[in-house]
Amino acid sequence: MKEFWNARYNAESYAYGKNPNQYFKDQIDLLPPGKILLAAEGEGRNAVYAASLGWDVFAYDFSEKAYQKAMALAQEKQVEINYQIASLSDLTFADAFFDVIGLIYVHFPDSIRTSNHQKLSSLLKKRGRIILEAFSTNHPQCQKINPRVGGPKMPSQLYSEEKLRTDFEGFEFTQLKEEKITLEEGTFHNGITTVMRMHALK
Repeated sequence: MKEFWNARYNAESYAYGKNPNQYFKDQIDLLPPGKILLAAEGEGRNAVYAASLGWDVFAYDFSEKAYQKAMALAQEKQVEINYQIASLSDLTFADAFFDVIGLIYVHFPDSIRTSNHQKLSSLLKKRGRIILEAFSTNHPQCQKINPRVGGPKMPSQLYSEEKLRTDFEGFEFTQLKEEKITLEEGTFHNGITTVMRMHALK
């Protein structure tokens, strides 16, 4: 899997563009800056945007190419981000360290999804927030019509309201719903599809 992502991020262009995800931007624009973690952050578009707003940004991804692209983007935008080449299991942050965790197209398969979401939740302060956008279980129908919309091809990696309510039990959901949207993100996220959008308070 690391080889797949290194190959995807090896091009000079940015696979999903340099601009932040629209839902992430809409949500983070409303919040006072603090400490934020961007999981599986890829080429850094969301981390760099948060840093431009004054957030203390931490991010990780297991792809070396992703790290290189993210640091280049941070330099281009003249911001600083703390980015690790790592997987979730490698993280050593203290519990209750972050004000916000961003999960933008982070698709854990069912076998590890709940445990990974619970580990990430432990890193969040009380009343901290999770901002999530990910392809929903109805995404394959859109994917068949338009493969350019991207996303996982394994149903076990797609999200539903039920899955997210289970994983983030005890959270207060200010938003949790499936939406049909049009993606315009770089080369690999283009077209109409269905996503889960979640903004939840611990």
